[in-house]
Amino acid sequence: MLGKPVVGEMSEDAVLDTAAALATTAQQAEVQMLVVAYRWAVLNDPDHKLDPVEVSKPGREQVRQYGGAGTRPVSEFAASLLGARIGRSTYAAAALIADAQDLQDRHPVLWGRVLAGEVRASYARFVVSKTRELDALEAGWVDGEVAESADGRITWTRFEALVVGKVAAAAPELAREKEERARRATFAKKIGTPEHGMASFLIRAPIPVIEQLDTAIGAVAERLRERLPDDPHAAEVLRQPVGEEQPDPTPTAVSADERRVLAVLMLANPGTAPEGLDIGALAPRAELVVHLDGRSIADAGEPLPPIGRVEGHGPVTREWVRDVLGPHARFTIRPVLDPLGQVPVDAYEIPARHRRAVRVISPADVFPFSSGTSNRMQVDHTDPWAPGDAGGTSEVGNYGPMTTTHHRVKTHGHMRVKQPYPGVFVWLDPYGALYLVDHTGTRRIDHAA
Repeated sequence: MLGKPVVGEMSEDAVLDTAAALATTAQQAEVQMLVVAYRWAVLNDPDHKLDPVEVSKPGREQVRQYGGAGTRPVSEFAASLLGARIGRSTYAAAALIADAQDLQDRHPVLWGRVLAGEVRASYARFVVSKTRELDALEAGWVDGEVAESADGRITWTRFEALVVGKVAAAAPELAREKEERARRATFAKKIGTPEHGMASFLIRAPIPVIEQLDTAIGAVAERLRERLPDDPHAAEVLRQPVGEEQPDPTPTAVSADERRVLAVLMLANPGTAPEGLDIGALAPRAELVVHLDGRSIADAGEPLPPIGRVEGHGPVTREWVRDVLGPHARFTIRPVLDPLGQVPVDAYEIPARHRRAVRVISPADVFPFSSGTSNRMQVDHTDPWAPGDAGGTSEVGNYGPMTTTHHRVKTHGHMRVKQPYPGVFVWLDPYGALYLVDHTGTRRIDHAA
């Protein structure tokens, strides 16, 4: 089209600017779809669309409650008509109507940010889908708690965990009911159809059971790695009936996953263990990190919800900690101390106490929009360390957790970073874009944002 640049002729800056503009257009279209879906629900008010006499007849259109408590009912067939027009299923259209109603009627703060272009529709729709079982007051509380973080400053996985935790805190009794339903839904069974000589086995069990199983498998697999590193026939046990020896003449490299599968077989049948490898002496210990507030009253005088968090797994009630972990676990209590009151050290190596403090200040990878939250991330000096006054010091306020990849980008790439305050990082990319990263997530802060 005349007057518009050809993509193949764009500069680097033009490509990035065009990508940002296209993303904005797509976001605006999603918002308008929610506006239209809400209007469609209004136009399909059953009080005006349905004849009470006809509704009572078999197979006739009924009244449906798509949204949560406090939203208006809608004529049943409205979703089918909308879905057909937009090329989506009836189920997808019903979800769109429900989300649009919940956003406008139950989440005013979040909806305001959506209309302002500050929050993506996908983030907002996720929130309302998780709060649909809550009453209007509970949904409104979650609205105020998550609206600030819904603008993409934190990545999807972190936002998902935040919302799930706030929903549990808003309705602890409902959270307990869900925990009880989940507890009864345990199983260990073969799933799917075997194919090419392979099958699957799925276990659904309480977190401690899975953690213990994972730890045991990992411990045995590690012993196998030490004893049989890259042995071409270590995995043959997986392909042979117990008691038979039929070595495959073609060597097979053993991967970490193959060792873990072999470890499962050895735990189920110790007789399959390689000669001289005693797995009975292994007593692996699984470690779960549970975050609980020792207070029952917040600083503002409001009662705190009885909800904790299992690191890497999500929110749990205090009753779950007591009933599930209590009878079997040994607890080590580590109070959260002032992370800024850590004495600097005159060395490059980062002490464990500093690592724990950094974890409290920065719970995730400090690279812009990163989703990493692992405890095994590297802790990097923001201002590179050097002896004496030649570089940055080893102290809280000059550290930041990062994945190996982002550590390499920061060290060897063209991204520059400063930490003006502990836990607050300002990044500059090679094209002039500025990003602010703190405990709330990432925001772009330069004039072109």
